[in-house]
Amino acid sequence: MPRIHFIEGPVGAGKSTYAKWMAERGGFSHIALDEWFVRLYSPDRPQENFVPWYMERKGRLIDLILDHARSILATNKDVALELGLIQRDPRQALLRQVARSGVGFTVHFLDASIGIRRDRVRRRNVEQGTTFSMVVPDHIFEIASAMWQPPDEFELQEYEHVFPGDNVRSDGQPIAAEGDRGSALKPEVLNGPQSI
Repeated sequence: MPRIHFIEGPVGAGKSTYAKWMAERGGFSHIALDEWFVRLYSPDRPQENFVPWYMERKGRLIDLILDHARSILATNKDVALELGLIQRDPRQALLRQVARSGVGFTVHFLDASIGIRRDRVRRRNVEQGTTFSMVVPDHIFEIASAMWQPPDEFELQEYEHVFPGDNVRSDGQPIAAEGDRGSALKPEVLNGPQSI
């Protein structure tokens, strides 16, 4: 049965690299909120009162992305979504809504030390490679990092989840498990997400 793979974690945790790799390897779609947001809204970004402007548009965009994800699921394909659900209460509310709709999903939580994440973001700002969608200045990195709320034990009990962090290098690239030719994650991560 097709499912949504929510890829979540703080800024610079390796989410985009992981999600793109996972989608490519699994033959399914990857949708990143930041990519859509930049294309749709960046030209209209106000100089002041940015946060309320951003939150309103983010909410509408998440609704649109979820509708699009459902149409992808209807083709019998999985979809990886990066929605920037960095705060626990809004993340839980959205995941509960998806669960009530009957859509299967797994949440992949990525993280890394703040120093590694800061270095990744600075490098991404300069290189502007495949996972780049916008420049993230140091002060925005610090604000976004402070806003990240990892899952607590109650959140982890509610739905399937994986922590692929042991299988991701410091640059965000997946690591092949021992004896696994071409795979970047341990088989239990790819063949049936597990609750921990």
